[in-house]
Amino acid sequence: MNWNHAMKFGGAVAAATLCFGAYAADNGIVTKVSMDKQSLGASDDVVVKVTMTNTSSTPQQILKWHTPFGDIEEALFEVTRDGVAVPYEGMHVKRPVPTAGDYFTIQPGKSHTVHIELSSMYNMSVTGEYKIRYKTKGRDLFVANGNKKGNADEIASDAVSVYIEGALRRGVVPEAQPIQSLAGSLSYSKCSASQQSTIASAVDAGKAMATDGDAYLGAGKTGTRYTKWFGAYTSARYTTAKSHFAAIKDAFENKPITVDCSCNKTYYAYVYPTQPYKIYVCKAFWTAPMTGTDSKGGTLVHEMSHFNAVAGTDDHVYGQSGAASLAISNPDQALDNADSHEYFGENTPAGN
Repeated sequence: MNWNHAMKFGGAVAAATLCFGAYAADNGIVTKVSMDKQSLGASDDVVVKVTMTNTSSTPQQILKWHTPFGDIEEALFEVTRDGVAVPYEGMHVKRPVPTAGDYFTIQPGKSHTVHIELSSMYNMSVTGEYKIRYKTKGRDLFVANGNKKGNADEIASDAVSVYIEGALRRGVVPEAQPIQSLAGSLSYSKCSASQQSTIASAVDAGKAMATDGDAYLGAGKTGTRYTKWFGAYTSARYTTAKSHFAAIKDAFENKPITVDCSCNKTYYAYVYPTQPYKIYVCKAFWTAPMTGTDSKGGTLVHEMSHFNAVAGTDDHVYGQSGAASLAISNPDQALDNADSHEYFGENTPAGN
């Protein structure tokens, strides 16, 4: 099984596929996934074909990072092994609010197909019956009549099944890689001396935000700051927010953080959620303010929340407006949204 080959784009495909699923979104986008085999060995690539078809009479625009039509930088698939969820191990990215250029257009009656190798994003080394489903949702997922819809939408397929005779026996739980760095340390990868100085200040800013957020929640406050980003109070949700910020603070203070400066993408930063505590910073990070909205320190809080060992957050929405709306419409999802944690940590605009 090729653990490093992340993606295969459309090309020659088998004449017949053995399993597939389809799901029609409200705007006529039908998504199918299929595989050429029903069983695979340990050395076989786990390749799925994803096809999106526009069955409507008008062009449909889809937010690019919720499609497989480029680098996969979010959790776009739902994978289970013998009924148990297989965690996503690929990238989680902090982005700005989407613009018109961030949408992919599918014309009426047209389809777009890619082949994706999933082993680099989901650990399929354990023997078992796997079910694979394409599923992604978010605000501003589609554009309607030239305007972003601004509400939550979903792209999904039915699940396909494949039996994998993996390198590990059925029922084994894959072990996490040990962290070798010293606890509480800060190290750098591919960073210049000036970048290292900036990062050290950003880590201090992120640590201060996490400490302040932890103190606020530890004091039991439920003012504007809490409700704006996490929604209406319930004891269960408050406990979740409190545990998240305690873990984020602990990560900044006591875990071995590594910051990598090699990313040339236009967005802020990204992490691999199963690889704590390494954060890759990108172009938007360097031009962001040190503190305040969408800051360097806040970006590090955002990324730290993504690690499964910390808070295991996802990216449901980006930007203050989207995060504030999410807190009203879906507080549970706000507690799973990395930008919501960032804005609570940055605390801008000020709340109490």
